[in-house]
Amino acid sequence: MKLYIYIFLVLFVFTLYQCQTYKKTTTTDQKVIPDTTGSPVIPAAAAINLMKIEAGFEVELVAAEPLVTAPVAMTFDAKGRIWVVEMVGYMPDVYGKGEDKPNGKIVILEDKNGDGLADDRKVFLDSLVLPRAICLIDGGILVAESPNIWYYEIKDDKPGKRILVDGKYAVEGNVEHQPNGLLRAMDNWIYNAKSTKRYRKIGDKWIIEETHFRGQWGISQDNYGRLYYNDNSTNLMSDYFAPGYGAGNPDQHGVDGYAERTVRDNRVYPARPTPGVNRGYMPGTLDDSLRLTNFTAACGPVIYRGHLFGDAYDFNAFVAEPSANLIKRNVLREKGYEVTGKQAYQGKEFLASIDERFRPVSLYNGPEGALYLVDMYRGIIQHKTYVTPYLKNIIAERKLSQPLGCGRIYKIVPKGKQATAPKLPSDPKGLVELLGHENGFVRDMAQQLLIDGRYKSAIPYLRAALADPERPLKTIHALWTLEGLAALQTNEVLALLQSPQWPVKAQALSVLPSAINSSSYHYFTEALMKMVQADDQMAAPYVAFSANYIRPFDAGAADKLLMDLVRKYPGNAYVSAAVISNLAFREERFASDIERFVPDVNLAIKKQLKNVITGVNNSQKNRDPSLLIRDFPKGAALFASTCQTCHAPDGNGIKSLAPPLNKSEWVTGNKEKLISIVLYGLTGPIKINGHVYEAPEISADMPGIAHSDEISDDDVAQVLSFIRGSWENNAGKVSIDEIANIRKRYKDREKAFTIAELEGK
Repeated sequence: MKLYIYIFLVLFVFTLYQCQTYKKTTTTDQKVIPDTTGSPVIPAAAAINLMKIEAGFEVELVAAEPLVTAPVAMTFDAKGRIWVVEMVGYMPDVYGKGEDKPNGKIVILEDKNGDGLADDRKVFLDSLVLPRAICLIDGGILVAESPNIWYYEIKDDKPGKRILVDGKYAVEGNVEHQPNGLLRAMDNWIYNAKSTKRYRKIGDKWIIEETHFRGQWGISQDNYGRLYYNDNSTNLMSDYFAPGYGAGNPDQHGVDGYAERTVRDNRVYPARPTPGVNRGYMPGTLDDSLRLTNFTAACGPVIYRGHLFGDAYDFNAFVAEPSANLIKRNVLREKGYEVTGKQAYQGKEFLASIDERFRPVSLYNGPEGALYLVDMYRGIIQHKTYVTPYLKNIIAERKLSQPLGCGRIYKIVPKGKQATAPKLPSDPKGLVELLGHENGFVRDMAQQLLIDGRYKSAIPYLRAALADPERPLKTIHALWTLEGLAALQTNEVLALLQSPQWPVKAQALSVLPSAINSSSYHYFTEALMKMVQADDQMAAPYVAFSANYIRPFDAGAADKLLMDLVRKYPGNAYVSAAVISNLAFREERFASDIERFVPDVNLAIKKQLKNVITGVNNSQKNRDPSLLIRDFPKGAALFASTCQTCHAPDGNGIKSLAPPLNKSEWVTGNKEKLISIVLYGLTGPIKINGHVYEAPEISADMPGIAHSDEISDDDVAQVLSFIRGSWENNAGKVSIDEIANIRKRYKDREKAFTIAELEGK
């Protein structure tokens, strides 16, 4: 009897004391019923029992505290080890005090005894302030530590020479709204979420280019290199076309086929009540059982590309929702250019936990085909800028502030299936063979190793793979590997442009920017013209995008391609957007040139051109920003850190996120309404200049900043004065007293406003 009591007390203390008491274990049969009045820490192995997962699958522990703490991102190296980003400093308490301490780390986790559970931790980098992303490349590692991206050479698992790649990687936005991801994509560029930049290492030089703005936290690709991402209230978004195309016109805000809503259903089905969400007090946020109804922290999406789950899971998208303690599964399909999807189930999730501290923030494909899950495992996930009094009370009541030293990594596998990662060979021929592996992770890794190793001896095998019609995925990876080795030949691309398999042909069209040069452009021009003449509608947007790369060598041929496309497809929104992406600073002349054969103003090409031309003409009327920065320095800084990440630097809004501030009657009109919106937020649709903005065109909610301890009335007055005088706006200043009066009027208010409330309806 005494032994039983002793064992019970040990288990009780082990569960409730601190995360740091974790010990390596594979036992998962502990039954833990969480305290409904608080939120206890559950040992990692026992926490698996609190997860309800789709039948036929199981969750396995890979690593847990103290081996890993506050993980937010990870990647694998060629040895199968896991490199982890630890954002230890995120929200030390409900006020975020101490968030600037240099306690973040990059660590290497390894399973040395082969039992599936990491047993070795090696700190690669420490003393980092809120690190957020990593990418292994060319014998080194990219590390995103705002506002910089650094490249470190790796010497025996220790950092060597450090090189600054970009000192302006994340100079704007708070922790929730700064770039992240560093996805090494199929086209050999590195892409980010919450960013308009892409990166590439060529020799010893780093190249930075502008690309499309994408998402908020997390980014993934499918088997054809198309990118997927989301924002916190959106299930899934994606590109329909190659990621490197379509961003050449700075005045074209939004290009059809990019940042598209892939899955429009945002409903979620938590396994437990979730009162601890920032707007849990608002009608509709929680259902009658106090469960979250729709995404509020969607992040870390991944397209499953492994072979382990079976055919039904091929081309599925999994999305993390840490505020509701779940992972959603979506089933995707292709139709023409478009990728659309639907939720796999109604009324349940792929995985949902009743452990309130289960916080999945990132998802990854694994080397053996498993789905990996990064669990930050903590109480507080909402950043201090937007924490409402309601949420502060919930955090206090449920004791969510502590402890902070937790973190887990799990993997999801089918029951009864052996999950073994293939051994990566060191010889080029063996690596080329893996370009056709059934697991997308393995294909990606083989491509990257061939490029990083500069294996010129692999080129004959790669060229042989291009000619293999039976293995299109191997052909595609061989194509991009040759591109990465600077060994791609004109005849090889021309041959693939004739492929009867659309995925292969699409990749040949996508690689053209790398293949077109002064000696090859006329061959590619001829091939593209033949596609237009043959009425190849699937290829048409790619032909339009490609014209921009023909132009430096033959402007006349490029213009003819665009004109011929407009004649054939004037009502096709995707072709029209691709055409306009070529027309930077030439939109009005082009519009005049096509007037004679496209007179209908309702066709897509005319509508899109009109929007761009109007935007250009309006921007020329913008006020001098330097004068406003001089008058309202704190307002300009606050706009850059908090507002422009959703509303755009030019105030014209960002597709899927937020409506325009420029020429908005809500900005230039009644100051009290504007102050109320900024302080307390806005929910639901809003009408601006006759157009109703609502989800999914924008996010359904704008958070308020009234409850931020770091933003004073003077700050708010300055940022509103800055916005009311920026661009084409020419409204009056906002005073500190006016801010204070609104605070006093609504001193007990927590919920966001609706337009109906503000208009007194």
